[in-house]
Amino acid sequence: MAVTQQLARIPAEYLASCRQSAVESPDGDPHWDPPAASILDLDWAPALLRRVCELGGLDDGHLHALRQSTEGDTGIDLGFLNMHPHAIGPFGPAPTALSATQVARVSELLWQIDFPALLATLPADETEAASLIGDGAERIVGGPRKYLLGHFNALREFYREASQRHLLLVLWWD
Repeated sequence: MAVTQQLARIPAEYLASCRQSAVESPDGDPHWDPPAASILDLDWAPALLRRVCELGGLDDGHLHALRQSTEGDTGIDLGFLNMHPHAIGPFGPAPTALSATQVARVSELLWQIDFPALLATLPADETEAASLIGDGAERIVGGPRKYLLGHFNALREFYREASQRHLLLVLWWD
């Protein structure tokens, strides 16, 4: 099983309930199980998305928003989601989160990014584009453009819905 980037959009109350469950459970089980419709699997796209944005000359503010959208922030204590044997991301870094306010700002900035224009700055040849992107882009069946555009659009839509519903996001590798 491959380890991939996961995002969950959840209400603050759900996170509080999981925190309380972990406190009350003898083995620290937070009963973390957000609905499948509330989870986005970004596969290995985050680093590749950032690389395309860097190559395309995306400004620092929007690049920071993209980075924050896939790396989260450590301001919300998620230690209870990272405790053995119930750690939600046992194969990667500790889970991170973004508050509803942070989600709204990141969403706004993601929607300002013209990702097709950034992809257009890459060499026309898919093999050359993949080589320039690096990080395994050459192994993407069919080339990186379609894969990355699909993942960027999914990320942007995911954030838009989370923002509209005033949800926070939890990010982890699983």
